[in-house]
Amino acid sequence: MKRKLKGRGVAASWYGIARTATIDRAGAWAELDDGGTAKVVTGVTEIGEGILTLLSQVAAEELGVRPEQVTIGDNDTARSPEAAHAGATRQTYMIGNSVALACREARSRLFDEMSKVWDVPVDDLRSFDGFLWAENTNKRITMEEAVDTCKKRGVVPVGSGSFTAHGTGLDPVDGTGSPWQAYVFGTQVAEVEVDTITGEVQVLGIWAAHDVGRAINPRGVEGQIEGGVVQGLGQALMEDYQTQDGHAVTHGFAKYILPTSLDVPQINSIVVEDPDPLSPLGAKGIGEPALVPTAPAVMNAIYDAIGVRIRDLPATPEKVLAALQEKRREAQTAA
Repeated sequence: MKRKLKGRGVAASWYGIARTATIDRAGAWAELDDGGTAKVVTGVTEIGEGILTLLSQVAAEELGVRPEQVTIGDNDTARSPEAAHAGATRQTYMIGNSVALACREARSRLFDEMSKVWDVPVDDLRSFDGFLWAENTNKRITMEEAVDTCKKRGVVPVGSGSFTAHGTGLDPVDGTGSPWQAYVFGTQVAEVEVDTITGEVQVLGIWAAHDVGRAINPRGVEGQIEGGVVQGLGQALMEDYQTQDGHAVTHGFAKYILPTSLDVPQINSIVVEDPDPLSPLGAKGIGEPALVPTAPAVMNAIYDAIGVRIRDLPATPEKVLAALQEKRREAQTAA
C-alpha cells in the first residue's frame, strides 16, 4: 500500500426555511424621503451575516435609488415592525421579502401620483439609480424632485410590508405535512489525501454547489458558502468537544482545535439560481445549508481513499489509524 492515498467523496443536502407548521412572519416600513433617499425600518438583527447590506440592495432595486442612498433605521423591536429571530437561514427569505413588499408600496404611491402629474400611464414609469422617467417621452427627473413634487401635492411615498409563510400545520396524529415553505438544496465534492502511516487527512479541494433561489449579493453568497465549508472541515477533522459526567473537559481552544488559514483548501463555490415561486424576490437563503454536506463528503472521500468508514467525528489521525489497523486485522483473519 502506498503511504499517501487520494480519494473523492460526494454528499448532497436539503435544508428547510420559513416554517409552516407554526406561523413564520416578518414586517417592514419603507419611505422615500427628502433628497430622494430611502429609509427602511425593520426589527432585523445583524449578527455579521451581512443582512443590512442585502436589505439596502433590495430597497435600492425596488425603489430605483442607489444602495448608498438607503438607510436602515432603528431596529429596536420596541419601535420597529416584527422581524422575529436571526437564525434558521430565514433573514433573506422572510425579512428581505417584507422589505421588498414595503418598498413596492412606497414606489406605487410615488408612481401613482407622478402618473397624474405627467398624465402618462403608471405602467410607463421607471426608476433607477436615483432618477424617475416615463418611457417613450422626454420626461425625466431626479428622485429628489419626484418626492418633492408628491409631498407638495400631499402624498408621502411610504409603504409597509408583511411576509408570512403559508401555514399548513402538521397532522397531530402522525406528524405528516409540509413543515417548511422552501428548501435550499446543495451538493459538495471533497478530494482528500490520507497518510496511512500517520493517519493525517489533508483536504485538497472542495467543490460546493448550492441552490439559493436568487443571489441578491453574489459575493456575499460565495462568502457564506466558503465560511460554511470551513466550519464543516473543522467538524469533520478537528473540533473535538469532550464531556465527562455531563461536564466539559475540553476547556479551551488549545484542545478544541479550529481550522486556520493553513487548513483551508481551494474552495470552488458554484451558485445555482432556481427562483422560489413563493418568494417575491425569488431568493431563498444560504447560511447553515452550506455547512451540511461538507463533513459527509469528506468522510466519503476518506472511504474512497483507504476503504474504511469513519463514523465518529472528528476523523482525527488516531481514529483513522485505528480504523486502518482494524481493517488489516480483518484482512489477516480472512486470509
